[in-house]
Amino acid sequence: MSTPASAPFTGHAEPAGSAARARGLTKAYGSGETTVLALDSVDVDIARGRFTAVMGPSGSGKSTLMHCLAGLDGVSAGQVWLGDTEITGLKERELTRLRRDRIGFMFQSFNLIPTLNALENITLPMDIAGQRPDAAWLEHVIDTLGLRDRLKHRPAQLSGGQQQRVACARALAARPELIFADEPTGNLDSRAGLEVLGFLRDAVDQLGQTVVMVTHDPGAAAHADLVLFLGDGRIVDEMASPTADAVLERMKRFDALHAVPPAPGSGPPGGPASGHGATEQS
Repeated sequence: MSTPASAPFTGHAEPAGSAARARGLTKAYGSGETTVLALDSVDVDIARGRFTAVMGPSGSGKSTLMHCLAGLDGVSAGQVWLGDTEITGLKERELTRLRRDRIGFMFQSFNLIPTLNALENITLPMDIAGQRPDAAWLEHVIDTLGLRDRLKHRPAQLSGGQQQRVACARALAARPELIFADEPTGNLDSRAGLEVLGFLRDAVDQLGQTVVMVTHDPGAAAHADLVLFLGDGRIVDEMASPTADAVLERMKRFDALHAVPPAPGSGPPGGPASGHGATEQS
C-alpha cells in the first residue's frame, strides 16, 4: 500500500515526490523454524513535507520499518530509497555518511552529552562532520523551539521537555531531508510530550521538514497528517487527517480482530486473553 500526500501545509509550496519509499520490503530475524518475519513485502511512500505517524500493536513491525527506512538496519529482501538514492546495498561507510548528512533522529532517550551545553549538543553532529551550520537556519530552529535562553545550559540544568527540545533542534539543525522520531514522548510527562509534538508539527508547517514518528499513543498520532497502521509486518490501513478518538477506535477494532481466546483452564471466563507473551520485534 502506498501512502498518498495529504492536504498542503501552511506557508510552503506544495512538496513533490517522496522523501523515502520502499518496495517489497521484507525483514526476517532468525532462520528455519525460528524465523520471525518482522516485515512482510511492505510497499510504502513517505510524502515529502508531511508528518507521518506509524502505529501498531507490539510486534507489528513499526520500529523495524523505521529502522529499515533510515538505513539503521539491513533488509532481507526488497528495496529502500531515500529521495532518489537507493540505500539497500550501500556499504556501511556510505550509509553512515548518508544518515549523517540527510537524516535526523529523535529517540526516547535524548542522547545528549552531559559535559556540553545545549548549543554544543545541537551542533555536535555537524562539528564531528567538519561542517559549518547555516547560521540563519540554526537561529530559526532555536527560536522556533524556544531555546534562546537555554543555549548555555548543560543537560542536567534542563527539564525533560527542554532536553527533548534540544534533541529536536539537533535533529533539525543540519536541515535533513527526513526526521525519524521513535516514541519521542515516551519518557516525558503529558505537558512536555505535547510541547515536543507541537515542535514536530511546527517543523513540518513552518520549517518544511518531513517527519516520520513511531508511536503507540493515539493523541500523539493525531498531530500527524497521516497515520499508517501496521499488523503482522504489513501495512493494513491508513488514516488521513487523524483525530485521537478516530485512531483509538481504529486500534480497538484492530485489537478485537487479533484477540486470542484463553486456553481452557488458563483463567476465569471473561478474563484477559492469553497467548500474547511473544517477544516484541516492533
